[in-house]
Amino acid sequence: MGLTWKPRVLTALLGAAVASGLTTLILILVEATDVLLPTDTKFGIVFDAGSSHTSLFVYRWPADKENDTGVVSQALVCQAKGPGISSYASNPAQAGESLQGCLEEALALIPEAQQRKTPMFLGATAGMRLLSQKNSSQARDIFEAVTQVLGKSPLDFWGAELLAGQDEGALGWITINYVLGMLVKYSFSGEWIQPLEGTLVGALDMGGASTQITFVPGGPILDKSTQTTFRLYGSEHSVYTHSYLCFGRDQMLSRLLAQLVQSSSGPLVRHPCYHSGYWATLSPAALYESPCVHTAAPPELAGNLTVEGTGNPGACISAIRGLFNFSSCQGRGHCAFNGVYQPPVRGQFYVEASSPGQDRWLRDYCTSGLYILTLLLEGYGFGEETWPGIEFRKQAGGTEMGWTLGYMLNLTRMIPAEVPAQWRAQSYGIWAAGVVFAVLTLTVTLGAVAGQLLWPQGAG
Repeated sequence: MGLTWKPRVLTALLGAAVASGLTTLILILVEATDVLLPTDTKFGIVFDAGSSHTSLFVYRWPADKENDTGVVSQALVCQAKGPGISSYASNPAQAGESLQGCLEEALALIPEAQQRKTPMFLGATAGMRLLSQKNSSQARDIFEAVTQVLGKSPLDFWGAELLAGQDEGALGWITINYVLGMLVKYSFSGEWIQPLEGTLVGALDMGGASTQITFVPGGPILDKSTQTTFRLYGSEHSVYTHSYLCFGRDQMLSRLLAQLVQSSSGPLVRHPCYHSGYWATLSPAALYESPCVHTAAPPELAGNLTVEGTGNPGACISAIRGLFNFSSCQGRGHCAFNGVYQPPVRGQFYVEASSPGQDRWLRDYCTSGLYILTLLLEGYGFGEETWPGIEFRKQAGGTEMGWTLGYMLNLTRMIPAEVPAQWRAQSYGIWAAGVVFAVLTLTVTLGAVAGQLLWPQGAG
């Protein structure tokens, strides 16, 4: 006799269960795609301790980085009260206290759970470079006071240190090209792409104590001491960069006045760059304290100086040209001024522009304008063809221009990238079919078990 009814039914149910289960497994494995879950946001803080003031910047970026560099955006900018930290040489503790207000604003923005893993850095530029030359112990005391205040915060404080002029220029170049979308941009197809190398722009920065020029030249950089190379978004970039200490706006004004004092026969100084009718009395002591002023006060200058404006543009330009050593480049190719190597400028340039907006600076507007013209035309060598490529900006894409964002972009390469979690996902149709077959498998399996347990013994 063949199989009894009970074994036949149970065999059929088990066979259906196996087939349904295999179908469910296939539906799970086939047509599945990887889904990246949203990643956490990371934060970073940079203090820019300039010669005239200190600013705090908070940046954020997704934890899953793009080609080893975080996609960074500006989340907060705060200007600390008071002058730059180099001005607190006689009271270093105040340098640290001046940062407290902006630090509290940053802590209010960053979630408490992320503060311990948020890096914070303070970079001091030309003002502190000058103080270090003048009095290294005073500069050291200021750094210690700043470190004491910032080190007590719940953030991951990386340190306070002097930023080299070459780094300031190169990092400013990164900032400008990043915010303009020259390093990486999001395409319409939903992918991050890198623009062509020829579209990269140059960076010109005028600070209070120094000025920087950075760009990608058309040929090789012959003086390797002026070359900086870094890797961002999977690509390597080599740029020419040089920082001129004492050629920033504030120090230029001091050097210019000291030069005019030297050529005057008494305490009355006629200033061709100040408008006619300007008149002021000032003490020469502060003027000759600057490390950028290399001459001593004339012996006959015992009291105050009287400065009278004459409003003579031609004489003003001649006086400004006296601040440069153009003769050191005569007969030398690829030379800017003061004997400094520089390849010919190339491409479009962006200048970080700022307007103090205070009446006390009005007297210096004409001086600053003529100085910038002299620096760009005679110093850096911009001409009829390259001049139209210069743009003056304070911001681009809602982000302040300067070295801090470039630093944060470089900094994020040192923070390990977190691999986002992946899940298997199917389309709705495949998912629905899988559910149906899973339910069918369970039903058939339960039916087989019930038949085995409840079927009357001996029934056939």
